[in-house]
Amino acid sequence: MWSARKENLLADMRKDFLLLLSSLILELGQAAVPLPATIAEAAPSEKPAAAASSTTVVYLPLVANTTSTCQTIPGESYATLPPVPPPTDRPAEEHADLNLALRSYDPTSAFLGLVDYNGGTDDKAPQLPGLFGDNRTPIFSAAYRVHQWDWNSNSRGPVITDWPVTLAGMAVTPGEIIHVPSSGYEVAPGYEVFVLYASTERITLKYTSEDNVVIGYTLHVEDVCVEPNLLALYQSANNGGRSVLPVLKPGQGFARATGAEIGVAIRDSGAFMDPRSRKDWWQGR
Repeated sequence: MWSARKENLLADMRKDFLLLLSSLILELGQAAVPLPATIAEAAPSEKPAAAASSTTVVYLPLVANTTSTCQTIPGESYATLPPVPPPTDRPAEEHADLNLALRSYDPTSAFLGLVDYNGGTDDKAPQLPGLFGDNRTPIFSAAYRVHQWDWNSNSRGPVITDWPVTLAGMAVTPGEIIHVPSSGYEVAPGYEVFVLYASTERITLKYTSEDNVVIGYTLHVEDVCVEPNLLALYQSANNGGRSVLPVLKPGQGFARATGAEIGVAIRDSGAFMDPRSRKDWWQGR
């Protein structure tokens, strides 16, 4: 008699426990946020497709790192002005003279410091110490060669060999503000450069008013987070047909370094030059 009652009691307890456990799993499954298989494969805003199986899966919440080197720059505001028409002959992100990511660049072995070349100089050329708030000559951390571009096939070519280096890595502190190097030129009274291209990782600045790199100096800066307000302004102007583009003042902060190195390339009337040249970009150093 007692054995039968004990058995019934245990069965009822198992049944209640299973019902409670099923309810708990269902509630957790509905409240959970699916976690990507690997964080590198999916941004935090992306969600994986729903599983085909009917099995309930409980996902752990994703705790994101809120530390960021991509913050606004206090006190900075940005303006737009019309560049000299016509606008660039293709979308800027698809233009290898504006978006340096299309050309890319390869590491090379070269002296990591300022170098001396013979020949003339332009005392109005952009001075690259102005990239940094302390106006320093940076530690050169790496050397690269930018690739040529085959305009007939619209494809990347071999590296440019006119100079030993055509893009220099310069040591920075993550989050450091990067500024517009001053020159003896203006695109408008009080304004130094037009922004011809900007993305979350790079920016292209032009020291004359044309929407191309054919005439005047062009500066490419890689591995930065373009100031969010400036990036939004550029994107709006670009999407609006480029009748206006952002303009920046000498010394104005336009980005923050995202790591320990930024990449800097400078061009004269389209030609990539050696950014280590003392007589050109580091005069008096």
